Amino acid sequence: MLMRTDPFRELDRLAQQLLGPGTWSRPSPMPMDAYREGDQYVVAFDIPGVSTDAIDIDVERNMLTVKAERRPVTKADDVQMELSERPLGVFSRQIVLADTLDTEHIQADYDAGVLTLRIPITERAKPRKIAIGGGSDRKEISS
Repeated sequence: MLMRTDPFRELDRLAQQLLGPGTWSRPSPMPMDAYREGDQYVVAFDIPGVSTDAIDIDVERNMLTVKAERRPVTKADDVQMELSERPLGVFSRQIVLADTLDTEHIQADYDAGVLTLRIPITERAKPRKIAIGGGSDRKEISS
């Protein structure tokens, strides 16, 4: 079998082994993307191999917290692990949300290992036109 060696991957693997898996008190970070799409903000988290019942999404005031736990897969007694590079444990990310976002109407979808949150922008934060009143009500002051 031909194997390609990446020294940085080996360093990452070694660091993961030394630090151990993430725990609820010391979670590992999870990668994310955040962008604006029309009248909503979209935040996407990579958490492959995590079941939906192991994902926890909280909003307290303007702090959004996403935690997920990748649990080990149970194996038969006769299975001997040869290589294990997929990290297990708890992953977490916290984001401070702006006051202009509607945290009451966040939508969450999980597909193909990506958790996507869609957060609408409040009406008061959307751009709007201001009408200018006419000058027909002017009165002249004479002495």
